[in-house]
Amino acid sequence: MPSENLIEITDTNFDEQALRSPLPVLVDFTAAWCGPCKVIAPHVDAIADAYAGRLRVGKCDVDANPELTARLDVRSMPTLMVFKNGQVVGQMIGAAPRARLEALVAKALG
Repeated sequence: MPSENLIEITDTNFDEQALRSPLPVLVDFTAAWCGPCKVIAPHVDAIADAYAGRLRVGKCDVDANPELTARLDVRSMPTLMVFKNGQVVGQMIGAAPRARLEALVAKALG
């Protein structure tokens, strides 16, 4: 079951939810058909809960949001990006253990 701390990131709300957020934002660019995306989904959900109040976590369905996907040049799923003060401060492509996801987040929080 997805975390209640997850936000949905779309073509229309990305600037407000991610770029103008007062907190760093981890965005998971995912697709329903993507096997590796399903593998890391529980880790992304757990990070959303573990870092609530310090980090916002969102998911973006690449098939439903082609403008944002093209704008950020997302070509592989999953792609995880961390935004802070309107800038990309970290990026990871492909499934990875939770420890690597947390290391990506730690840089933005540090």
